[in-house]
Amino acid sequence: MIHINSNLLETVSQKAKMTTRQRTNHNFHDTASDTLHRMLNAVEPNSYVCPHKHENPSKREAFIILQGSMLVVQFDLEGNITDHTILSTKNGNYGVEIPAGTYHTIAALEPSTVVYEIKDGPYDVSNDKGFAPWAPLEGSLDCQQYLTSLFEKLGIKFFYK
Repeated sequence: MIHINSNLLETVSQKAKMTTRQRTNHNFHDTASDTLHRMLNAVEPNSYVCPHKHENPSKREAFIILQGSMLVVQFDLEGNITDHTILSTKNGNYGVEIPAGTYHTIAALEPSTVVYEIKDGPYDVSNDKGFAPWAPLEGSLDCQQYLTSLFEKLGIKFFYK
């Protein structure tokens, strides 16, 4: 049995805080070739996840909030926001499922945010993500500006430093 408890969430959160990307996964699936991937995804505020979609093959992805709060945004092919939600146990929004082949991104709104993530496998780094051509790639100078613009468009008053 795999136990998901406060000690594990704290351990994964601390690992995320020590990474350059300010996020980390804790995988429960055995190998990248597994057909169902299950993991904890610990994300800190200001970590930038480039909008992307999973296709070739198409894959669904679900997020269930365990700790903290997370913005999840869905886009059309041109980068227009088509849906969004804030996952938080405090507001009663516990999870979302992103349809296969749909552009999306996530952003932590509180320190030590952790979601349980479920995604179709297998994982192949060469084709797992199709990054949005209208958004800055991770590591570029425009990442924080893009993230801030998303918050502004959605009326989210959040600027954690």
